[in-house]
Amino acid sequence: MSNKLDDWIQTYPNFPKSGILFYDISPIIERPDRLRTVCELIRDSVAEWKPDLLAGIDSRGFLFTTPVSLMMDLGVVMVRKKGKLPGDVREESYALEYGEATLAIQKDRDLGGKRVALIDDLLATGGTLTAAEKLLNNSGAQVVGTVVLIELELLNGRRNLKSPVKSLQIYDE
Repeated sequence: MSNKLDDWIQTYPNFPKSGILFYDISPIIERPDRLRTVCELIRDSVAEWKPDLLAGIDSRGFLFTTPVSLMMDLGVVMVRKKGKLPGDVREESYALEYGEATLAIQKDRDLGGKRVALIDDLLATGGTLTAAEKLLNNSGAQVVGTVVLIELELLNGRRNLKSPVKSLQIYDE
């Protein structure tokens, strides 16, 4: 799905390193009308999966997950970068298009048998979302789908995900 949000997304070439085109969502989150529109689109995309919880991915996924959870009267599970959560955590390492990283969730979250929808800002190679999906499924949850604001289709990251993927804005170049 593409909702022509392109006018609200800025691009910066060679950030964070040479050869990377960075898609900046700042123009969306600085305007309440735009943020509301995007959150409503995400809510509408997630609704058919009937999740019990939403999972937001550190850090820009949080910007959308929390308001959407309030619209849907659902809780949120935080999928954080390594070292950002207290207590016992489960971790999953993965490769990025420009490095490596590790995600974590707390082991004591009540995820057993829960239907969880993932929300993030960007799907590129799929490393982050695949790691998050594994973490949640290995914690007893059932990931029922993923919604991203932006998908870089040329990188074919969705092929790595087991659950359905919906994208609000797709770039194919």
